[in-house]
Amino acid sequence: MAHALYTRHPDFSEGRLAKVRSHVVSRATCAEVARKLGLGSRLVEHAASTQTEEELERLARNRNVLAAVIEAALGALFLQHGFAAIEDAVVDAFSEQIEHALTTRVDNKTDLQELLARSGRQVTYTEISVDGPPHERRFTCAAIIGGEELGRGEGRTKKAAEQEAAREALSKLDVDESA
Repeated sequence: MAHALYTRHPDFSEGRLAKVRSHVVSRATCAEVARKLGLGSRLVEHAASTQTEEELERLARNRNVLAAVIEAALGALFLQHGFAAIEDAVVDAFSEQIEHALTTRVDNKTDLQELLARSGRQVTYTEISVDGPPHERRFTCAAIIGGEELGRGEGRTKKAAEQEAAREALSKLDVDESA
């Protein structure tokens, strides 16, 4: 992915390329691509019968499992066919995610941190609450800047809740700074 992004966007800074690449190869994005390619269904079809069908279906929907499956599949394809033979197909499979990363803020926490650093400020994140059973947790976090809560977010992981809190804080700061 790094090679394709660098080749296609030689004018981008290293920082921007790193952010885009990081988003495109993230666990969540890999899971999206695995779903799009039907790898979860194939996992269920070809799995050993030591698991119940319900358990197999749950595993086939699990983000971590799907991300691991696509990474393993891409690794096997690389070893079997080589980089040049698979690069275009891999980039094509991730094309929607690449476009999204190129046109949208994808790492709100880093963007917020960089914005605040320019004025000597910092952000801290506070966990407000954790709800739900272990397999369906919902986290609520707040972005605190200068002792004031400027963003609050929810997510299935603490990181996702912090990203959402940072997004909200960024939108408030963008409005404040453009006024």
